[in-house]
Order: sequence, then structure tokens, then C-alpha cells
Amino acid sequence: MATRESGRETGVAERRAASLASLRARRSRVSVLLGLARQKPLGAFGLMILVVMLLGATFAPLLAPYGYNETDLLNRLRGPSLSHWFGTDGSGRDMLSRVIYGARVSVYVGFGAVAIGTVCATLLGMVSGYFGGVFDIMIQRVVDAIMAFPTLLLLITIMSVLGPGQLNVTIGLGIASMAGNSRVMRSAVLATKEAPYIEAARCIGCRDTRVLARHILPNITAPMIILATLGLAFAILAEASLSFLGFGVPPPAPSWGGMLSGVGRSYFLVAPWIAIFPGLAISLVVFGINMFGDALRDVLDPRLRGGTHNL
Repeated sequence: MATRESGRETGVAERRAASLASLRARRSRVSVLLGLARQKPLGAFGLMILVVMLLGATFAPLLAPYGYNETDLLNRLRGPSLSHWFGTDGSGRDMLSRVIYGARVSVYVGFGAVAIGTVCATLLGMVSGYFGGVFDIMIQRVVDAIMAFPTLLLLITIMSVLGPGQLNVTIGLGIASMAGNSRVMRSAVLATKEAPYIEAARCIGCRDTRVLARHILPNITAPMIILATLGLAFAILAEASLSFLGFGVPPPAPSWGGMLSGVGRSYFLVAPWIAIFPGLAISLVVFGINMFGDALRDVLDPRLRGGTHNL
């Protein structure tokens, strides 16, 4: 009986300790966010813009007053009003609803392209920087060839081969961002692999795959997160550019860049709100993500922690 009671008391103590540790971890995360808001107000504002965009994309059917392709020819080219806050386009579609649904396209393409580009760039950078030699030379020459093309021209070429569509745009943007990001990851790997703990891991017989997965990868997550955050703004802006040029997401999908093209240009003089509100959405989201990325870089990069940045 005494042993059972002792075991129960031990289990209760362990659960209490685990809950206390979880509470402390939550308080620590909250304090980090509050510290970021105090030290980097523009970065916190950018994070708020990103969260609003994610919420708008997730709950678009609940937030949009109309369907994104719902037409009302009797109210075409109407200015902003109580029934249509952002006005209507040439087909009578509600611009507010189309801007809200357009956030879905940006989130899908942006996060998808960032995931593809970051994963591929990290793998290439780790292989190139860690093994060196022939692997490094071959990979870097391919990267040089890709980076020799202007980004927009490379994107148009890729989209000409793949064709328009959300998935193809996502893959194209991921491929285009992979080359430059792999250089950054290679530099981080080169700096990390010379650390004493890497030599110690090799001396005790760790395989290269274990060294890469357990020792190098966790120590290059900071530049990886920064690249992913800043790459999100590039992906959203690039998707808007491709859709504006007709190589991105085809209509009637409500892409912000597609709204600026076609109807937005045709009716700009008589109905400027058709292009103004999608343009404001692009500018605000890209600005917010860049501010958040800069603040995140200052927080995660130890070389900038003592600086005077106040983003």
C-alpha cells in the first residue's frame, strides 16, 4: 500500500511539474511577442497584417458579402457605397469580395512557393556546403546559370513551359527563388561545419547524414526562417506581376494582380477603384511582410541584436 501511495504521489508531482513547465513556456512565448512589439513596432504591425491576411483567406466565405464571381449587371461600375464598400467592376462583381478571396490565391501561392523554394534551397546548400569538392562545383555552376537570367524573365520562361494555373505558378516561383536562397544556406553551412562540435561528432563516428540532420540543420534554422519570411513577400508580388502579364492565375479566379490587368486598366479612368483597392492590398501585405521579416532578422541574427534598428 505504501508503495502504491508513493507511486501515485510521484505521478501527481510529475504531472504538476509538466503543467508548470508548459505554463512557463507559454508565458515565455507571450513575453517574447510583447518584447518584439515594444522593440520592433513596425515588425509587430507587419505581423498583424500577415495574421489579418491569413484570417481573411481562411474565412473568406464568411467575411465576403458576395461570391467572388457573382455578377449584377444592373450595378456594374458602381462606386464605393454601403452595399458595395469597394465598388463593383465591369461585370457588376463586388470588389470587396474579390479582394478578400484574392487573399486565398496569395496565401496558396506565397506559402507554397516559399515551402518549395526553402526546402530545395536548404537541401542544395547543405549538400554543396558540407561535402564541397565536385558536388559544390557542379551545384554552384547550375546556380550561376539560373541566376544569370533576370528573375521576371526566368519566371515568364518557366510559366510558358508549365502553363497558367495556381499550382504551376507556385512551382515556378519555388524554382525561381531556389537558386539565390541556396547560396545563403551554403554560406551558413560553411560557417557551421567548422565549429568544434561538428569535428567532435565526426570523431565519435557520426555519419554525414546524422551530422547534417542533428547538428548542422538545427543551427541554420535562423537564416532559413528569415529567407522564408522575406521570400513570402517576393512570392506574393511576383504572383501579382505574372497575373498582371497574363502568365499567372487565369480568370475568373480573383487574383490581385489579375484585377489590376484587363478590366482594371480598361476602366481605370471611369472606375479607378477597380485597380486602387487590389493595388492597396498588394502594397500593404508586401510592406507588412517585409517589416516583419526585417524585425525577425534583427531578433534572430546575433550580429544585429546589439544594433540600433527599430523596425
